[in-house]
Amino acid sequence: MAPRANWKGFLRLSLVSCPVALFPATSDSEKISFNQINRNTGHRIKYLKVDADTGEEVAADDIMKGFKVDTDTYVEVSKDELDNIALDSTRTIEIDEFVPKADIDPRYAIRPYYLVPDGKIGHDAYAVIRETIRDMGKVAIGRLVLTNREHIIALEPLKNGLMGTLLRYPYEVRDEAEYFDDIQDVKVTKDMLDLARHIVEQKAAEFEPGKFEDRYESALVDLVNQKRSGVALKPHGKARPGTNVVDLMTALQQSLKGGGAAPKPKKPPKRVAGQKEMLLPITGKKEPAPAKKAARPVAKGVTKGRRAG
Repeated sequence: MAPRANWKGFLRLSLVSCPVALFPATSDSEKISFNQINRNTGHRIKYLKVDADTGEEVAADDIMKGFKVDTDTYVEVSKDELDNIALDSTRTIEIDEFVPKADIDPRYAIRPYYLVPDGKIGHDAYAVIRETIRDMGKVAIGRLVLTNREHIIALEPLKNGLMGTLLRYPYEVRDEAEYFDDIQDVKVTKDMLDLARHIVEQKAAEFEPGKFEDRYESALVDLVNQKRSGVALKPHGKARPGTNVVDLMTALQQSLKGGGAAPKPKKPPKRVAGQKEMLLPITGKKEPAPAKKAARPVAKGVTKGRRAG
């Protein structure tokens, strides 16, 4: 099932406009996630909202927002007060300007979205705006209101559609000087640069996201399947210890000798719906136990007949 649109409205470039819908371009829903359960009962843990001092549960109607000024001192803000300052969404992404993509610092990017025509009308206007941005070779900058907050969005063509990237405001980006000022100014010799350049050339490749596998996620899938099947858990290999090379020049030379062409990572099998497709079905497909043997005991860590969530 296609995800629900996060926002619907209009995209406008001067007098040209069209209805559009904004969809998230990324998702974490296919990653393995866990619930917390009671070790003794196998029941899922439930969280309650309680008063930090009295320990008593607080009803939803009695909960309000507060800005912490100092220890145990808050400025209380009601829902009506927040509603009064909320920005009115015009339901329009107005393109304000066009900028070179290189001018957008990568630190300002928050998350990508797909902006698509909403409905059967407006495809012509959508195409005009998309191709104008493409022909300009720049990124269109606009604003939109999501959850009462105004966001900057950068629009650029992606095949036959538009990708919008939400951008941070300057006050949200930390100054690099706070972290880089203490880095020593080291003189790098030409010999070291030449050796390092050879290593880079040996490992040069084209970026193909599909050839990288989320090894930890795959290990989680294996762990869950093994426990559900009642088989013994297979230990995973340990990380290789680092080499104790003190001299940088020696390290570069050893890297070059042991280099050669960088081995290509194995391509993981294509998974249409993500890692969770690799989980065993709910019914399971266990091997029938031989008649002369007793039924296989439930694997340790699995609560028979109970579900965690």
